[in-house]
This record gives sequence, structure tokens and C-alpha cells, in this order.
Amino acid sequence: MRHAMIMAGGSGTRLWPMSRGQEPKQLIPLFDGVSLLGIAAKRLDGVVPEYCQWVCAGATHSESIYRAVPTLQQGHLIGEPMGRDTLNAVALTAAVLHHHDNNAIFAVLTADHIITPQEEFAKCLDAGFKLVEEANNRFITFGIKPTYPATGYGYVELGASIGESANECVRFVEKPDEATATKYIESGCFAWNSGMFIFHAGTFLETLQRVQPENYNGIMDIASSLGTPDETSTIERVYQLLPKISVDYGMMEPASDDDAVDICTVPMSVTWLDVGSWPTYGETLVSDDRGNRSDTTALHLDSNNVLAVSSDKQHTITTIGCEDLIIVHTPDATLVFPASEAQRVKEMHALVDESLQ
Repeated sequence: MRHAMIMAGGSGTRLWPMSRGQEPKQLIPLFDGVSLLGIAAKRLDGVVPEYCQWVCAGATHSESIYRAVPTLQQGHLIGEPMGRDTLNAVALTAAVLHHHDNNAIFAVLTADHIITPQEEFAKCLDAGFKLVEEANNRFITFGIKPTYPATGYGYVELGASIGESANECVRFVEKPDEATATKYIESGCFAWNSGMFIFHAGTFLETLQRVQPENYNGIMDIASSLGTPDETSTIERVYQLLPKISVDYGMMEPASDDDAVDICTVPMSVTWLDVGSWPTYGETLVSDDRGNRSDTTALHLDSNNVLAVSSDKQHTITTIGCEDLIIVHTPDATLVFPASEAQRVKEMHALVDESLQ
């Protein structure tokens, strides 16, 4: 049966001071009162039935997650006691789904992106599911057609065609420099690695045993407790001991050299925006004729390319003679920085008092 899991466990420190420990970025209602997680869940309408939709995220955020996704069925939050990177989130999901359904095939989706159009997303997801239904040793990745030589994304090299909707995956490349990324785009043989996948749960676990045996052994300890009174205590005891590693490094790269696995890439012709920083959030807002953008009341005098953001939509932000500036206002913290310093927001988050984190 087809399932879909949305990974929603990131901390989102580059969207501080709105993104906090108690309400990380995927739960902030930034988009007319809707969160990134809510948008990601809405993308599954008509694609995967509600009773096959899951979220993997921090267990401490359960109430907020069910509010953000009112269609999520009780018991379909796969709660992590703490973050242990994406390989363990996917492995835990595989174990839970395999426990419920021996033939579970599941999509791993993200709660960080704005993806349009919906029709293309749904078509590509269906194509990916069909590929695994035909052969459960296939691991599916989704490649986004690159629009510029991004250095912050991983890339996947496309090989021979598989039918009309997919390609063989030649290799993964992590965050190349600009010159290399430019060559990739010019070749027409590379796509951005979207971080979205489709796996057969049983095959994923079998492969995990070969490529990451320590993670596998811990996940199997957890799997043996599922549905028993010891489930929660076992997850809390074992999960913290699992080696932290991403699904890309821990599974996809070694699996690409595993003869028992075929990695296929489904190219997606979509607009794909990773809302991981304040400048990328700004891209979701309409600008005035001087490049100023805002999600609150803002007045600018001789200012250009200013992003003004506030959690209080009655709060007015004003600027005079500012250039390329970002202002983020919350009730207890205000952040101001040049747009060129956006990557340093994470550093600032590390400096502030714990009560503001």
C-alpha cells in the first residue's frame, strides 16, 4: 500500500527569532495563517489517502503538529524523542510502516518547501510509486530541474531513461562550488537533489542492515517493541544511541554501490523553493517597485530591497534610506541584518539567552 511521511523535525535556526524550540519553522503560520507543514500536508490531497499519511517529528511538538495538520489521524505522528538526523527518521518510519503493512511503500517528503504546480508534483509522485510497485528493490529520488548554479543544494546525475518518467541515477554530488554547478547545468544531465524519496519499507530495512548495521540493530530493537507496553520506553532508550547521519550520506550514497538496489530519479518540472532562510521567505512575498517586501504593515522612505517581517500584523515597521536590509520583529526579540549576512542568523541564535531559543 502507498504511504507518505512528511519529515518535520528540523530546528530552523536560520529563521530565528520566529523559529523557536517550542515552535520551529515548519510550524510557524507564516503563509496567511498556514505553516509549511500544513502546506506540505495539503499537497497530499488526492495523492495518498489520509489514513496513509504520516508525520515524523519531535514528540514534544505533537499537539502543535495535530493543530497544523487537522487531517492527520491519531497515532500517525511518528515521534522522535530527539533529533538524530534524517537516516534515523526514515528508518524509524520504515520500521513503523513495515509493522503495520508488510508491503508498505512510502514517500519521504519534506516540510521545508513550496512546490508548484500541484499537478506536476502529484504526477511525479504517482510515477515514483509505480516504479517501486514494479520492482521493490528500486529507491526513488526526485530531481528538480535547476534554474541557476546553486551551491547550497546537492545534485543528482541523470543516466539512461527508464520509461517516460524516470532516469537511472548515476551518482550524488554534495554542494558543488559555483563553477562546477555551472558545468552541471550546462550539461543538462544534473538535477537538484530534492531530499524527497520513495522506498519499499522492507527493502529499506534490509539495505540498512548492509550499509549501516549499527543503526539497523537499534531500529530493530525499537521494531520489536512496537505495539507493546514497552514501545515508548524502548524508543526513548534506544533512539538517543543511534549514530547521527543523513539519509543521503548514510543510505543513498552507499546504496548507489549496492548491486541489490537500483536507484532511479524522477525529474520534476516544478517551481521549488526551500524556505530555509529569511531571504528565501522573502521570495514568497510580493515586492513593491523598489524591491521592498513585507508580511506586515511597512512604510519605506527612500529604501530599497528591504524585507520587513513581524509576528504581530498590527505592528508597523518603518525605514529611511535603507538598502538590502532584513528586519524580523517578534514580541520579545527583533533581528536586523544586511541580507548578505543571512547565513549568520544561526550564529546569533547560538548567542542569545536560552529563553529566546
